[in-house]
Amino acid sequence: MKLVEISAPDFDLAMTLDSGQVFHWEKLGNGFVGTIGDLPVYVERDKDVLKAKMEGGAPARPGSRKLAPQVAELVQHYFALDHPLAAICASFPNDPAMSAARHFCRGLRIIRQPKWECLATFICSSMKQVAHIRQISKALRGRFGDQRKIENHVVYTFPSPQRISRASEEELRKCALGYRAKNLLATARLVGSGEADLDVWSALPDADLRKRLCALPGVGAKIANCVMLFAYERLRAFPIDVWIERVLREKYFPRKGKATLHRLREFSETYFGEHSGYAQQYLFHYARATSRKSKAVRVSSTTLRSARNDKKGRRGQLYRSQED
Repeated sequence: MKLVEISAPDFDLAMTLDSGQVFHWEKLGNGFVGTIGDLPVYVERDKDVLKAKMEGGAPARPGSRKLAPQVAELVQHYFALDHPLAAICASFPNDPAMSAARHFCRGLRIIRQPKWECLATFICSSMKQVAHIRQISKALRGRFGDQRKIENHVVYTFPSPQRISRASEEELRKCALGYRAKNLLATARLVGSGEADLDVWSALPDADLRKRLCALPGVGAKIANCVMLFAYERLRAFPIDVWIERVLREKYFPRKGKATLHRLREFSETYFGEHSGYAQQYLFHYARATSRKSKAVRVSSTTLRSARNDKKGRRGQLYRSQED
């Protein structure tokens, strides 16, 4: 596999792909395989260099005459390697929680996702954990997407809104969507028909864009802010989910009673500055990662205690058998 080398200082590929903003990339060898739009891509990191390969020269989207960009340009844009990450991190407020997250998440970047793919995926994410969202994404791709190959590895594109709109709610439910199937289908029909033109909405100011997104079936403030951040590159957008609400209450409002969600939104929109979205993603990933680590330690400790107790039990049995 011939790989194109791309300069990528201050970038952690694995952390970025594991940070809960995109859900379809899979580990393969020393790197990861997935799709960027309709193109299958393999990418790996070697120190400050990204090595990437894509297969095929298909149009960037069905019906487009413009050939897909070269792999270097495609990868650079998708992983936002042009974002001035050092300056972005320097703009964060200087408090203990943010400083810990900034240090832990060094190299994490906000991915520029295709608009429909991002919107549809986050509609599917409602009340779901990251592992479940990955399963739903994989099921939707496998059932409704187009097959692509990179070397000997098969990947699937995310299905277009037109393809989703031709499915039945029952078919979508087979992808473990549950009640989300109805919302995804309704939104796909709006987008697929052009009634909701996601590309045209790029010109809207933040408030109007959020209003348009929130009018779509299955989209509330949190999902709208996710789409604004990850698909429209509105870096001030600050999604508040269960993890972030917990962080805000524990770290920033510990002695101020139960702050309302409205108060938390007001606070986050001003306190974290012009790159609030990056601050949110760092706080989110740090909270999840440290929680997983704490859980692993607790499980390991419980297993060790169980083993010790079992050992003591066996010793007791041995002593009793000798006494008998």
